[in-house]
Amino acid sequence: MRRFAAILLASLAASWPAPNAAQHGAKPDINSPFLVNPDVARWKKGFENEDREVYRKRNEILAATGVKPGMTVADVGAGTGLFTMLFAQAVGPRGRVYAVDISRAFIEHIGERARAEGLDNVTTILTKGTETELPEASVDLVYTCDTYHHFEHPGETLQSIRKALKPGGRMVVIDFQKIPGETHQQRIDHVRADKETAIREIEAAGFRFVEEKKLMRENYFVVFQRP
Repeated sequence: MRRFAAILLASLAASWPAPNAAQHGAKPDINSPFLVNPDVARWKKGFENEDREVYRKRNEILAATGVKPGMTVADVGAGTGLFTMLFAQAVGPRGRVYAVDISRAFIEHIGERARAEGLDNVTTILTKGTETELPEASVDLVYTCDTYHHFEHPGETLQSIRKALKPGGRMVVIDFQKIPGETHQQRIDHVRADKETAIREIEAAGFRFVEEKKLMRENYFVVFQRP
């Protein structure tokens, strides 16, 4: 009987689906427009205009992150540098802001923009997307805005972010809502993970969910902490 039970359990186990050890990331083509000679002026116009919710709410978002003078902040997926510049002003000369992006053109633009605005507390980092290349345990706050759904290897990228955060450091994730019947179908097709999926993935990477802040309609704002 015991032998029969063992055989039965082995047979059932063989038929169960294997656990998904790695999270499914975004397809590479979502990031390709940023990699080969992107029109920075056109992207800046698209990212930094009143039609975009996070631009209209930029000052409320900045305040809600809890950024303070002297902090070290990493803007991961910095784009054309909207929030990089806001963070650099907020942390002041004793603080530091890392602008992290996969686009060389964006990174060069941010460097030029920081110099033009007299912000010498900005450091730019060009990455390949999986590793942030941030110094270990160096950052108080990691900020990602409309970037999480672009992670091609979310598990690895989250581990890199976790490694860069100081113990007790926080990560703010702002990304598009993905609600059938409310969200435009084009955006539903574009965005890899909805809010609940993103939270599960980030918690699985060793972060502690802290809170959600209700600031926007099209985007969610969630906060995590490195234990």
